[in-house]
Amino acid sequence: MVKRNLNDLLSFVTVAREGSFTRAAGTLGVSQSALSQAIRGLEARLQIRLLTRTTRSVSPTIAGERLLQAIGNRFDEIEAELDMLTDMRDKPAGTVRITCGDHVLRTTLLPKLVGLLHDYPDINVEFDVSYGFRDIVADRFDAGVRLGDTIDKDMVAVPIGPALRMAAVASPAYFATRTVPEHPRDLMIHRCINQRMPTSGGLYVWDFERRGKQVNVRVDGQLIFNTSTHIVQAAVAGLGVGYLPEEEFEPHLQEGRLVRVLEDWCPPFSGYYLYYPSRRQPSPAFTLVANALRQAH
Repeated sequence: MVKRNLNDLLSFVTVAREGSFTRAAGTLGVSQSALSQAIRGLEARLQIRLLTRTTRSVSPTIAGERLLQAIGNRFDEIEAELDMLTDMRDKPAGTVRITCGDHVLRTTLLPKLVGLLHDYPDINVEFDVSYGFRDIVADRFDAGVRLGDTIDKDMVAVPIGPALRMAAVASPAYFATRTVPEHPRDLMIHRCINQRMPTSGGLYVWDFERRGKQVNVRVDGQLIFNTSTHIVQAAVAGLGVGYLPEEEFEPHLQEGRLVRVLEDWCPPFSGYYLYYPSRRQPSPAFTLVANALRQAH
């Protein structure tokens, strides 16, 4: 049997997944020249081209895609088994990768993990702040954080926060010269702060509900953002009506910089959940992180 260099195979898998020699070199902790030489050596030994290189991107050839599908998950399985070995140590270790939004990271994830990170210095947590829906299996995340009603059914979902409510708000100065809306459709004559959805690319449709009756409103205004932080800032500045989970507007509501409208049209809904593949055996480090984040009842 011909011996293969597993490091070269790992180099190929990393470049193919990252789509970039620069990012792959950073991930592996090697120089770009060494990485390029390893790939060229692998292609020479196999006598077939595995990657198509352009000035802007790198992508697998048909042969490269076949090799990636055949061996990529094997490296993931090896990494998972090595993580499992930490269970035999006095203290678990390893890196846990989580993709999430910025707000839930600041208000929920980091505060809940402070104690764990102090108690287990060999556990590392990498956060990927993303406003779109990431494929946590393909992108090799251990878990993601989303609102409960957006999680695929084949995932394990662990609640990490209480139920939430949406809130329509604006500054007192904004309402000083305008009629306060009493029905969601009244928002159509107001300047509203729109949100561009990262997945579909469309504008978020504001949905309201009262006594079982649902009303969806397509609002208009001068501003469109794809991040919630800037929507909050714009609302405080008096630039229109904002619509987000109510916790994102705190403490501006408490301190009077924002006022809430249509509150009776905003019922509670499932909050944030940590989710991960049901078929993957969690590492001891991940189990500790998940338990630390779990919502107390």
